[in-house]
Amino acid sequence: MAKSGAPRPGPRRQGNRPLKANAAKKKTPRPPRATAPVAPTPAPPPGPFRLGVIPGATPGKWIDLWQQRMPHTPLELVPLLVADQRAALDAASVDAAIVRRPIDAEGLHVIPLYDEVPVVVCDAESHLTAAEDLTLADLAGEIVITPLDDVLHIDVPGAVIPDFTPPDDAGQAIETVAAGVGIVIVPMSLARLHQRRDVAYRPLRDGPLSPVALAWPVEATTELVETFVGIVRGRTAHSSRG
Repeated sequence: MAKSGAPRPGPRRQGNRPLKANAAKKKTPRPPRATAPVAPTPAPPPGPFRLGVIPGATPGKWIDLWQQRMPHTPLELVPLLVADQRAALDAASVDAAIVRRPIDAEGLHVIPLYDEVPVVVCDAESHLTAAEDLTLADLAGEIVITPLDDVLHIDVPGAVIPDFTPPDDAGQAIETVAAGVGIVIVPMSLARLHQRRDVAYRPLRDGPLSPVALAWPVEATTELVETFVGIVRGRTAHSSRG
């Protein structure tokens, strides 16, 4: 029989550790973290983007990139005469334009694109085709046709002035050359644009280059214009606009 003053036995132990009374209590789960709302993808700017192009300009590679990058915003090509290129920009009939310099650049952003080589377009049977390229001196004595849309303004020493009314444009001038009358000097892109089997062309080594540029009004630098400028400058879709 145990003595009345003896101490009571303590809690049972497992090994050397006492059992905890609340060991089976369940942990309260943490509430899920709040996530920031995902911003909706902004809609593309309304179009179309209107790009003016002078005769001979070849923006095909930039148009292809535009269609890949801006599939929901159409790009419209607007043909421009060189004589009307500045007026089209001033009248906002185009958003930007591929222009031929010189152009009055006041109030415009102008980005140089490339320089075109001048070429001499002559009859396919002309003696001038014997050479791979020509100089101004080679053209002495030739009838040099200057169309009304001439952009090179070349003075050919010793050239013969035509006795007929100048044609309106390079295309009509090349038709006259094909008939066996005279020669015409134009940027290479125009010679290619109006290429015919009965004419040929040769580079003019000492003729002036014809610079081509992208231009748009400073006050009309829209998001669409900036997108096209980025394409022309070779920026990727994720590049900054710096």
